Amino acid sequence: MHISVAGKQIDLSDALKHRVSAHLDRISEKYFGQAMEARVTFSRARSFFTCDINLHATRGLTLRGEGEAADAHSAFDDAAEHIARRLRRYHRKATNHGHLKVRQQVPEIGRGYVLRPGMAEPPAAAEDDGVAEDEDAALPPAGPYATIIAEHPTEIPALSVSEAVMRLDLADSQIQLFRNTKTDTINVLYRRPDGNIGWLDPSLRQAS
Repeated sequence: MHISVAGKQIDLSDALKHRVSAHLDRISEKYFGQAMEARVTFSRARSFFTCDINLHATRGLTLRGEGEAADAHSAFDDAAEHIARRLRRYHRKATNHGHLKVRQQVPEIGRGYVLRPGMAEPPAAAEDDGVAEDEDAALPPAGPYATIIAEHPTEIPALSVSEAVMRLDLADSQIQLFRNTKTDTINVLYRRPDGNIGWLDPSLRQAS
């Protein structure tokens, strides 16, 4: 198992790095039985330490846990417990996830974009000096988030709804895009402000 342990502007002891590696190795052996990749990052915010754990297992399964405490060891324990709770919740599915049949030989790839806020209001009009300006140049942006500042490929896995919910929860993410294996349509799961999970399925149309 490849494990990367790093600190943001803080020094980490060899004892802490060894403890992190040993703990994550046990998780790998218990739930997946094979090598995983893990990235653990420690940082300090005011008077407490934070720890962010990202585990990448088989078939695109990602687990994430965040923790904070007065010391780095306790922050790691907090983050690791978050992952452990999610794994206990999905013990059978997470354990068998690596042995699921591949539903598609070539994964679908979409493209994700990061948009930067544009100008809230159009620039003030310059005084008329009698010189005609390019009309397009004077137009305001198309919207408040009109500028693309980054793009990256995004895999769209073929999953059942229950598998998609598991991925969303284990990764502690806000959104999960997937192709519904039952309807063969692109679906979206997302976290609602009330803590529940929303599900968008374009195949569920009401009869006219």
